[in-house]
Amino acid sequence: MVQFERILPDTGSSFKVLYHNVMADVFKWNYHYHPEVELVFVFDGIGRRHVGNHVSYYESGDLVLIGSNLPHAGFGYGALAMHEEVVVQFPEEIIQKSAEFEAINEMLEKSKTGLCFGDAIRQALRDKFVNIRQSTGVERYLLLIEILKYLSETHDYFCLNERAFEKNTFAKDQQRARRIFDFIKENFSRDINTSEIAEISNLTVPAFCNYFKKNFGVTFTDFLNQYRVNQACLLLTENQNISEVAFQCGFNSLSYFSRTFKQVKNLSPKEFQLRVYVGK
Repeated sequence: MVQFERILPDTGSSFKVLYHNVMADVFKWNYHYHPEVELVFVFDGIGRRHVGNHVSYYESGDLVLIGSNLPHAGFGYGALAMHEEVVVQFPEEIIQKSAEFEAINEMLEKSKTGLCFGDAIRQALRDKFVNIRQSTGVERYLLLIEILKYLSETHDYFCLNERAFEKNTFAKDQQRARRIFDFIKENFSRDINTSEIAEISNLTVPAFCNYFKKNFGVTFTDFLNQYRVNQACLLLTENQNISEVAFQCGFNSLSYFSRTFKQVKNLSPKEFQLRVYVGK
């Protein structure tokens, strides 16, 4: 279930900056929320973003703005190899409501759906995220304002959820979503009939398909394929045989696996192995 997390600002500051550079397998699945807005900057690597009801994968780092009280899991969970990130957590109140900050405040309101920014934006802000974890006092505050100003001026982003979460419906949605995720996690290696997952969701098949597309932004089949491909990535980094990996991850033919893998990752399973495992 979703947990409340209490955020304490750093000493001498009105907000908190965290830096992680560790093996990804130290991260545990921790689905939580807090009143503070959160900026997550992942420097590189492959991993999973779970924000609200949205679950998807990043491949070469990530930059996400998570609005106040929007539940999310840590981005290191499900990542491959080393995971390096800067996380900035700040109360909305430190951004003034004056006309000069109107664009930033509008963006913070949008961020209650979760905003994922493009790679060019992430690269442009990389140095600022390096600097913000090393700075203090007024300098650190001004860096945060600069970052938010830059983000508020771009259209290179997409919303991770269709709408902001309402507290009175959140618990019910999360119980259903968690049942779906648990079922996929336990059964992705075999054929899954849509009627099975609709049944555990207490929905008819048409209602389930509509619910899934509306809440997760993709069809169930596309999501399942994405999950299977990312599980395959974990096995491929161990230099396992590609054919064996395909069947272990629920694909009943090597050609379908290769085609689906390329659609999701924009490279073949072999190319992925060379790039991630061998380092070529």
